Amino acid sequence: MRGACALAGVTVLAVVGAGAPWPTSAAAAGDGRPDLSRFYTQKIKWAACEGDTEAMADATGDAKDIRCGDVKVPIDYADPAAGTVDVAMIRMKSSSAGKPRGSLLLNFGGPGGPGVSALAGSQKDFSFLSKEYDVVSFDPRGVGESAPVTCGDADAGTEVLESGGTDGAEDPAAVLKRLREAAAECAKKSGPVLPHMGTVNVSRDLDVMRQALGDKKLNYLGFSYGTRLGAVFAAQFPDKVGRMVLDGVDTLTEPVAEQSLATAEGRQTALDNFLTWCTGNPGCVFGTDARAARQDMRQIIEDLDEMPLQAMDGGQFSGQDVVGVLGQALYSRQAWPALSQALGALLADGDPRALLRMSGGLGGAVRDGGSTARGEPVPMDNATAALMAVNCADDPDRPDAARIEKEIGRLKKEFEEASPVFGRSMLMPVLLCFGRPPGTDYIRESVRDVDSPELLLVGTRGDPATPYRWTEETAERLGPKAIVLDNKGDGHTGYLGSECVRDKVDGFLLYGEMPPDGSSCPPDKAE
Repeated sequence: MRGACALAGVTVLAVVGAGAPWPTSAAAAGDGRPDLSRFYTQKIKWAACEGDTEAMADATGDAKDIRCGDVKVPIDYADPAAGTVDVAMIRMKSSSAGKPRGSLLLNFGGPGGPGVSALAGSQKDFSFLSKEYDVVSFDPRGVGESAPVTCGDADAGTEVLESGGTDGAEDPAAVLKRLREAAAECAKKSGPVLPHMGTVNVSRDLDVMRQALGDKKLNYLGFSYGTRLGAVFAAQFPDKVGRMVLDGVDTLTEPVAEQSLATAEGRQTALDNFLTWCTGNPGCVFGTDARAARQDMRQIIEDLDEMPLQAMDGGQFSGQDVVGVLGQALYSRQAWPALSQALGALLADGDPRALLRMSGGLGGAVRDGGSTARGEPVPMDNATAALMAVNCADDPDRPDAARIEKEIGRLKKEFEEASPVFGRSMLMPVLLCFGRPPGTDYIRESVRDVDSPELLLVGTRGDPATPYRWTEETAERLGPKAIVLDNKGDGHTGYLGSECVRDKVDGFLLYGEMPPDGSSCPPDKAE
């Protein structure tokens, strides 16, 4: 899932090399390129999960099928002697009486979304696939339990736009100063993995995982950002692609600014649709007038930003926290009734607990103080810090200081017009890449016309995060091997929200039944 970016920052990012995969054996490295054979010959030692991951697995009733492990990958593929990262993995063992087909790797999106806790908490959603596959997920480098990056104070980034005055242009120099400070803080707080974040390196990690799992081909189901990762893998390792599904297709070409603006617009549309639905049902906390409800929602956020709710432990719940929850809850139409009740509790009793429970969501990060499968805390800002690191590493565009100073006011106005609720948070990714060297141009320039087996791309018409046009544009770039399934429903991604999409994806992954290009799924009856 494309995460809501209330704040975050990144350090100066090294430009990662991209292109053909590095050689995996000493013999192949005879031309002077690094030898990666020690990473490609390792075996995963699976053991019982611990901490919050174990608790989530217990809640599903299938804890006996869950095991955790890790693989070592080089921090820098160009210099594998410079250090390693332990990539945390989780496996739901196949229930097949015979030998399983192999492994099916899942990526739940983000970038910045952990896969270990996500799979532990959603085993039932993938139980049918586990009849034939060992279902596996992982925390990408810099995320969750895999050397998590952090920028320290999770609230510091909210000052960035405020330092620019009410119109964002009063003191652009102050904005630039704050951005540089945010980057320096991330560099100070994060470990050596931070300069080596980015989808190109995570794709290489995927290939190491594939080999460690004993699979000749990568069978893969990627959601949202996970579709970008899958597309990059198909371009880098076309002969290693097995059955691959990309659901909620991300863009491969648009810069961070355009991505963020499209996401702000999509989320605002989803919020407006939710409020129209809510006011059309008895007991809606916003009454019966959808237009008034939209104004009330904006006022709630403004009021809580000015005077956050105070918790007994000293924590606060602000309007931007509401924005973050909305950004996740609106991904699924099935979550609308629960969201309506949670907002009712907030307005009636000043109780945000139901909203906070919703903020975990699919792929939600463990909050600070919670334990991981290794019993270690994950920084509270890890999801947003990792999101920024990956998006900046994947984007070759960098506006200079003069352009930022000139355009900050226009950008703020443009984002707020696109979404009065989400515009502020979605502008943050644009600003927080400032001052970093350009990211790789490999994705934009080289991920095209893939020579892999056919890929199934699922696009949802009412998706609030990845607009359907991205599915069409990405399919055209990837070439004739990209087969599109048009989901006419709502919500972010299709597999978990549409019975039709689930049936077609399962049919392809389990039996190789690829639907015809351009086929569609109707909205579920519940919609």
